[in-house]
Amino acid sequence: MLIGCSLFQRILVGAFVMVDERMTKVAKLLIDYSTQTKKGDRVFIRADASAKDLALELYKYALKKGAHPWIRTDLPGSQYTFFKHASDEQIGFLHDHELAEIKDTDVYITLRAESNVKELSSIDPSRISARMKALKPVSDWRLEKTRWVVFAFPNEALAQEAEMSLPEFEDFVYDSCLIDWAEVSRKLRVLKQRVDAADKVAVTSPDTHLEFSVKGRIAWAASGDKNMPDGELFTSVVEDSVNGTIYFDIPAVWYGNVVEGITLTFKKGKVVSAKAAKNQVFLEKILATDAGSKRIGEFGIGFNYGIQRAVKRILFDEKIGGTVHFALGRGYKETLSKNDSAVHWDMIKDLRRDGEIRFDGKLVMKKGKWLNV
Repeated sequence: MLIGCSLFQRILVGAFVMVDERMTKVAKLLIDYSTQTKKGDRVFIRADASAKDLALELYKYALKKGAHPWIRTDLPGSQYTFFKHASDEQIGFLHDHELAEIKDTDVYITLRAESNVKELSSIDPSRISARMKALKPVSDWRLEKTRWVVFAFPNEALAQEAEMSLPEFEDFVYDSCLIDWAEVSRKLRVLKQRVDAADKVAVTSPDTHLEFSVKGRIAWAASGDKNMPDGELFTSVVEDSVNGTIYFDIPAVWYGNVVEGITLTFKKGKVVSAKAAKNQVFLEKILATDAGSKRIGEFGIGFNYGIQRAVKRILFDEKIGGTVHFALGRGYKETLSKNDSAVHWDMIKDLRRDGEIRFDGKLVMKKGKWLNV
């Protein structure tokens, strides 16, 4: 007991000492399982300010492993200040140290926990696209040359966006991460075999009929090594094979901008019509980013059946069991994608009520449930 302290002071001190045991488990999961951090690794921890407690847990645990960690964080409001006031020349400028730092990194851990998820919603999307182009050498190196993972830390802003209380959202986040990843991995490997053997894929529902080929591409079973939570299978598509129309019934979020009711029509792999019930202009500007932003770089299958609802956070929403997602723009080289872009924007289709997927004409998924997986 603290002598000479009020009850409030004792509670306040205790709040700084006690750490949610689930946070400690997640820290160990990210270090030991997701990135397999080992002695001597250079560990870059990129954390939003409100994820401080988890960043320090990661920092401590990485030090105990014998690694060499460091932490970087952005002040709340810094991104808005930059995009609001930077000149075109400044938008396109890449500091030498940013590229040098990522090249000096073995493990890259991102903790996303914005204090204001709408911070950039009033910014011209063409400025965001231009900045993404400038940072592409950094993002390319991170994706291709480091062992990286992304985690969304539960804070008040993300809880509000999910329309939950903070305790409810914390339960939602930790329950989606602290699961039997070995069992998820086993089931995903079975699904991978089926996808790798397929040529033609058809995704259908009353508002959707989209066909494409995955022949010769390589599917990846994502069971916690890049995202946390995870639980998806992703591959690429033959770039000019996509034809038909798809309606995305889960809102697509991009830098705080929410685009709802998106309908895309493809012809020979390219978007020829794009409509949105909300934020049409934003959708059009992102599609106009570069030559690859109107083509599909990724076809993904959500397989985390512990995630039952969308929370306007792609890290969770694309993993919902019984959904599929398509990323416009950049594809991953490990899937043999040939599509390159500064954009990688995932859009999600919910198939749990009335959707089907067929591989080479054979029904493999109905109403969100996979057959023989």
